[in-house]
Amino acid sequence: MSQESLLFLNRPAVLACLEKFDPVEVVAEVLRDQAAGRTEIPTEGYLPWRNGNGAYSRAIAMLGALHRETSSVYGMKLINAAVDNPSRGIERAGGLSFAFNPETARPELIAEAGYLSAIRTAAYTMVSLRELGPEQWDGLTLIGTGALARAHLDLLVRNFPEVRRVTVFDLSAERSAQLVAWAAGQHPQLTVAVAASAAEAVSASPVTVTLTTSDDPYVPASWIRPGSFLAHVSLGDLTEEVFLGAEAVFGDDLDLIEENPRRILGRLLQEGRVTRPGTAAAPATGPGRTVDGTLGQVLLGLVPAVRPSTGYVVSNPFGMSILDVGMIDAVRRTAVELGVGQRLDLL
Repeated sequence: MSQESLLFLNRPAVLACLEKFDPVEVVAEVLRDQAAGRTEIPTEGYLPWRNGNGAYSRAIAMLGALHRETSSVYGMKLINAAVDNPSRGIERAGGLSFAFNPETARPELIAEAGYLSAIRTAAYTMVSLRELGPEQWDGLTLIGTGALARAHLDLLVRNFPEVRRVTVFDLSAERSAQLVAWAAGQHPQLTVAVAASAAEAVSASPVTVTLTTSDDPYVPASWIRPGSFLAHVSLGDLTEEVFLGAEAVFGDDLDLIEENPRRILGRLLQEGRVTRPGTAAAPATGPGRTVDGTLGQVLLGLVPAVRPSTGYVVSNPFGMSILDVGMIDAVRRTAVELGVGQRLDLL
C-alpha cells in the first residue's frame, strides 16, 4: 500500500501564508465564481447542544466546490463554538479547514481554521464596503469585540488605510478593553474608542459591522444616520424595520439565507415580506421590499451597485462554505510555495 500523508498548518503557519496573498481578492474571485454558477454548496451539517455550563454550543460542517477553467477545488470547514469559551480564556469559535485532493478525494491539507474563518468573514465585509459602502467614510463601528473584530481591524488597515477612527461596543466591558489594548499594540495608527451603548456606537460612524451572537434584534432604524452602511455579519442584531426601510439590501446566497429562519432576513423571505429580485412582496403580509441582489452579481455587473445616500444600505451575508474552500485553496498553494507546515503520515 502506498504511503499516505497530509500537510498540517497550525495558526502561525496559516498567518505566514496569509501575509503572501490578499484574502479580499480571494473572496472577490470566489463571489464572481458563485454568481457565474461555477460553485457547489451542499447543505451544511449542523449539530447544536448545551455544554456542562448550559451554554449554547454547536458544530458546523461546511463543504463546497469551485469549478474553474483550469481545475476544480474541493474542501470543507469544520467550525465549532461554545458561547462561554471566552470565559475559559479561548476564542468562541475554532476548528479545522480541509483541502481535498480532486483525484483521490483524500484530505491533503488540514489547517487551523479559527483565524482563517474570521479573516474570510472580514474579507467579505471589505469587498462589500468596496462595492457598496459610502463614497467617502471616516469611521468604523464594531458591535462585538471578539476574534471577528480583530480580523476586521487587520483587514481595515490593509484595505482602507485612510480610515483611522474606530468605535466599539460590547456587553462585556472587559472584552472591549482587551480589544482596545490589542489594537494599540497591533494597529497604533487606529484610534479606538469604546461607546457607552450600542445606540451610541451605531450613530458614531457611517459604517457599522455587527459581530455578536445575539438572536434578539435590538438595532432600530432610528439609530442609523443617513448615508450609512451596515454589514449584518451576525444572526439577529437588526430589527425587521431596518431591512424593510433600507435603500438597498444585498446578500451572498439568497437560497441559503431563506432556508435559515434564525436569521431575520431569512424569516422575512419565508414570510414573503422580503422577496427575490424581480418579484414584489405580497400585500397580504404587510409592508415589504425586494432584495436588490447578491454581492457576486454586483461584481459581475449583473445588478447595479447601490451606495447609501439619503438612507442606508444593508449587507447581509449568510457565510458561504465556498469562501472557506477558496481561502483554504489559496493557503494550500501558498504553503507549498513557502515550504511551511508539518507533514503527517497517515499510514
